Amino acid sequence: MLRKSLILLASSAGIALAAGALIEGGAGAQVLRGHNTSAPVDFSADRIEVQDRADRVVVSGNVQVSQAGLTMTAQRLTVAYHDRDGIEIDRLDASGGVVVTRGNERASGSVAIYDLNRKLITLIGGVQLTQGANRLSGQRLVIDLTTGRSTVDGSAAGAPPGTTTTPSGRVSGTFKVRQSGER
Repeated sequence: MLRKSLILLASSAGIALAAGALIEGGAGAQVLRGHNTSAPVDFSADRIEVQDRADRVVVSGNVQVSQAGLTMTAQRLTVAYHDRDGIEIDRLDASGGVVVTRGNERASGSVAIYDLNRKLITLIGGVQLTQGANRLSGQRLVIDLTTGRSTVDGSAAGAPPGTTTTPSGRVSGTFKVRQSGER
């Protein structure tokens, strides 16, 4: 019932959501759709530590990561990989003012987990998602890079220690409304 009410409210208010945006279990929008998670991952930082026995690399200080037009910045990044017939990255864990961008799409939070195998990026803690003039805020954002579907929640259940949630557990947002004469 609440879901139907939200959809009716959005429709009656004339809110222009990004193409294909849905409201379900939180606020949703389609971003980063069709990102090539198989493209090479490039990174730079002030320091790198290879932990070969643990199959991981720890990168710290002004970390910049790029992959096929997607950019991630953070203060620290742990790269988990496996080495069967060459090194393949499985997961990137970023912390410290994480920002993910591609074109006019931007997502930020305290912590990010980029699971390359599942093609998901999860941001937790003070999350902001912007797409042009549209904005969503919450505590947890999950971006499915295959479908482009994103879900923002007001609480960060299962968040790392020190991550706060809003007392109301609500998501807030601002969406551009089409002006007469705009296409």
